[in-house]
Amino acid sequence: MTERASGGVPDEELIRAVLGGDDGAYGVLVERYKGRAFGVAVGIVGDGDDAMDVVQESFVKAYFNLKDFRFGSNFYTWFYRLLVNRAIDRWRKTGRSAEVRLDESWLSGDDSPPGSFAYPMTPEEILQHRELGEALQRAVLELPEYHRAVILLREVEGMAYEEIAKALGCSVGTVMSRLHYARGKLKSVLGSHREG
Repeated sequence: MTERASGGVPDEELIRAVLGGDDGAYGVLVERYKGRAFGVAVGIVGDGDDAMDVVQESFVKAYFNLKDFRFGSNFYTWFYRLLVNRAIDRWRKTGRSAEVRLDESWLSGDDSPPGSFAYPMTPEEILQHRELGEALQRAVLELPEYHRAVILLREVEGMAYEEIAKALGCSVGTVMSRLHYARGKLKSVLGSHREG
């Protein structure tokens, strides 16, 4: 396996290769970020098929706008700004909150079970786990789109406040405020679930 295929080549080097006419280098960037992009998109739009469309459209848009990329900045942050904006637009257009069932096996081509199922669970634990997951999923989908984007970028993607601010085109203070609101909403869901 080549160094490029193994993911050892820095993003900036891949971008320079794409701008020099090597479309294969862009395929490496797509492979590197498609799983994370799908996770963010499905969290915002609430539907797996719409999320796939958003991811594909975002990668296409990023490809055609790569000439505007500022070297020295982070490709991940630059791309996720396009992705989140497109996802929010799609969510507004469809105006729905679909229930999402994630089957991410296509991301790795690996049929092994997720780590959370690596130990035996009792039927009661499985039911509680499923109910909590569904309650959290509903709560995330009920958040206003910008709060939803912030919680996903921070809690799922692990992005720093500064990265989120750049990705969403707002201040760090706004990110913190939206994150506080979203966490409070999700905490109340968790609290009511425990009481129920």
